[in-house]
Amino acid sequence: MARLTTLYIDKEAHKFSAAHFTIFTATERERLHGHNYSVSARIVAPMGDNGFSADYNVYKRRIADLCKPLDEYMLVAGDSPHQIIEERDDEYWVTFAGRTLKFLRDETRLLPVVNVTVEELAHYLLAELITLSEGEGLVEVELGVSSGPGQTGSAIWTEPSIKK
Repeated sequence: MARLTTLYIDKEAHKFSAAHFTIFTATERERLHGHNYSVSARIVAPMGDNGFSADYNVYKRRIADLCKPLDEYMLVAGDSPHQIIEERDDEYWVTFAGRTLKFLRDETRLLPVVNVTVEELAHYLLAELITLSEGEGLVEVELGVSSGPGQTGSAIWTEPSIKK
């Protein structure tokens, strides 16, 4: 059996600032506001003969690269069943509970999530990281997204061939 090692990556550079609103029900949502999000990861991989399991620099760069496209954007849940999103000229018109919010398209990211929460952001970013890391022998990855001190949601991926 391979020796497994866990790497923890939590760097100051792994952050993004973004606006959003959380949807509570079909008729209730938060007011538009923003957060300074931070992203961290826990990576489990087999120990190599060279004395390390994964190159920190590779994963630090990937996590930073995942944050960049979200920084200083309005984040909108593209898969929410409670809102209608229309593209009109240079704007997204987001209709929720009979009210329409208008956002500039070049300052907005429509994400493939049902809500813009730390939990959904964690799952979204984890899926992106796993796609970038395919074939690298990772056993498990946990990715956390924090919207502030003491508030973190995380998502976990485990190599499908590993029996639980």
